[in-house]
Amino acid sequence: MGVGDVSKRILLGRKLRSSQLGETLLPKRIALPVFASDALSSVAYAPDEIFIMLSLAGASAFIWSWKIGIAVALVMTAVVASYRQTVHAYPSGGGDYEVATVNLGATAGTTVASALLVDYVLTVAVSISSGAQYAAGAIPMISGHEATVATVFVIVLAAMNLRGIRESGTFFAIPTYAFMIAVLGMCAYGFIEYIGGNLPMAESAQYDIIPQSGYGDSMTTAALIFLLARAFSSGCAALTGVEAISNGVPAFRRPKSTNAATTLLLLGMIAISMMLSIIVLAKQMGVQIVDPSDLGRLTIDGAPVPAGTDQHPLIAQMADAIFQDFRPAFYLVLTVTGIILVLAANTAFNGFPVLGSILAKDGYAPRALGSRGDRLAYSNGILFLAIMAIILIQIFDAEPTRLIQLYIVGVFVSFNLSQLGMIRHWTRHLKTEKDPAVRRRMYQSRVINTVGLTFTAVVLVIVLITKFLAGAWITILAMVVFFMIMRGIRGHYDSVNEELAADEEDKVMPTRVHAIVLVSKLHKPTLRALAFAKATRPNVLEGVYVSVDSVETNRLLEEWDERNIDVPLKVLHSPYRELVRPIVDYALEIRKANPRGVVAVYIPEYVVGRWWEQLLHNQTALRLKGRLLFAPGVMVTSVPYQLHSSQIAREREEREGVWMRPGLRTGNVPERPQRNRQIQR
Repeated sequence: MGVGDVSKRILLGRKLRSSQLGETLLPKRIALPVFASDALSSVAYAPDEIFIMLSLAGASAFIWSWKIGIAVALVMTAVVASYRQTVHAYPSGGGDYEVATVNLGATAGTTVASALLVDYVLTVAVSISSGAQYAAGAIPMISGHEATVATVFVIVLAAMNLRGIRESGTFFAIPTYAFMIAVLGMCAYGFIEYIGGNLPMAESAQYDIIPQSGYGDSMTTAALIFLLARAFSSGCAALTGVEAISNGVPAFRRPKSTNAATTLLLLGMIAISMMLSIIVLAKQMGVQIVDPSDLGRLTIDGAPVPAGTDQHPLIAQMADAIFQDFRPAFYLVLTVTGIILVLAANTAFNGFPVLGSILAKDGYAPRALGSRGDRLAYSNGILFLAIMAIILIQIFDAEPTRLIQLYIVGVFVSFNLSQLGMIRHWTRHLKTEKDPAVRRRMYQSRVINTVGLTFTAVVLVIVLITKFLAGAWITILAMVVFFMIMRGIRGHYDSVNEELAADEEDKVMPTRVHAIVLVSKLHKPTLRALAFAKATRPNVLEGVYVSVDSVETNRLLEEWDERNIDVPLKVLHSPYRELVRPIVDYALEIRKANPRGVVAVYIPEYVVGRWWEQLLHNQTALRLKGRLLFAPGVMVTSVPYQLHSSQIAREREEREGVWMRPGLRTGNVPERPQRNRQIQR
């Protein structure tokens, strides 16, 4: 096993057979942290965004925070209820894409796919960037290098997912559950203190907030409505990740749909409880928070806050105050929150590759995205997602506030089309279903999806109005680009399939085969190629030599005659010392003279065992094959000749069990077939 193989096995673990796919399926206790970590972690930044938006009108506007939180909770309840219908109706894992494609057509399905792909990339970028910001707050030396740290986080997370969903799920379960326990425990303790009248104030309660121009006491009713809409749209970031479970149903253990629906219910209950608890407690603790780029609006007794003042997130301020007498709990909350923000990207790392594989199967994405790796994970999809997220992180310098403006547009586009598709689904099935009990369930499901569509449509309009100029237009542009690329890929595959479809003309055999063997020297590889070409019994067989030196040409001709080789040798003179062009031109001339014939070109090649030896041999052969591939009616055959160093590679392959045939058990390794002695060295 080479150094590269050893490193790969250390990084990814042992290979898994295709038959072991069932071993990677997830129980509910593992599926919850794997698929719900994104939505759960949003409570670490969605409440912050609500308060930051409301702060434009000053601290007095925070009175609206809990009302906005309830509105977001109602939308999440409707969406979770709607997706519970989806996982039962479409358990194959296509999620929103499958629902839209089946019920609304290919255009709607491609639109949903483009929206989800963009949203998955943004999920990774936003979550990892938020985690890097928490890490910078805890470790001062990281400050200023958040983008680099975030990039490292993405690489580590991708490596974990390349090991396979079951192992990564087990690894992520502990910090995810620790985050839920820590935050809910902090909130519960805070409410106990509030009831007892001992709730401490947050560190920022001493600050005052200067309203931004156009807001505050002079704010009009229209401006207030617009402000509340902006805060609501930012708070709806809490809904991202809900759709991932519908895309990941195949990863659940049986009964898949039931387990996925139960996980969705648990996700909704936990996320809503955490979000509302944080919002209510933050308001009661007097938290004062503004946009990080606008700290100048914070004042103390009328004077601006000192330069270099660090504004901590809501959870950090709350934990600092609530656990002021028990610092280990404070550090626990801060640590698990930072970790969960990084691991939240795992939802996208599980949803994106599955969606990519479905798109590849349907012809809307490169087929490489549908291939499973050594650990039965969709490795190419994982790598593609990691690369795209790293690019975004570097462009936006890992600043969540800038990235959040691009967020949630895509997911609400998919929400709307998915709910509309589900309404069409139930309406279509109601036309044929006769069982009264089943019809009642279908009517109930259609009502749930209709309510879900109403909520998500309103949110989408609000998001587009309030976020378009703030950066949402970039997301829409990216969706259009993905849409065009996917349609272009599908068009290419369709045209290729149409072009490759067999018809009656394909039964016509070629009239003759003109075989040429390329000759560089008269040595063993050339003699083997001549022998092999002769065994194929072509109509015409000749050797072809490109002459660039008259002395070498004469020597070859003399040796050819001395050995009395019964194959004619054609010499192509090349005054400009080109080797590839004369052979290509000659093959095309033969083909032109007999359009229904075939030109078979046999190229002797060396087989070596070391990578650096490959650089020293076969370069002309590679260039020649690349040119001949575009020549119609020309077939290229490589005739290998194993040099002594190839034994190294052969022994390495034998140690790794490469010679075992598929389906044979270990120990029943057949002997390797012996080649014909006629063409042995």
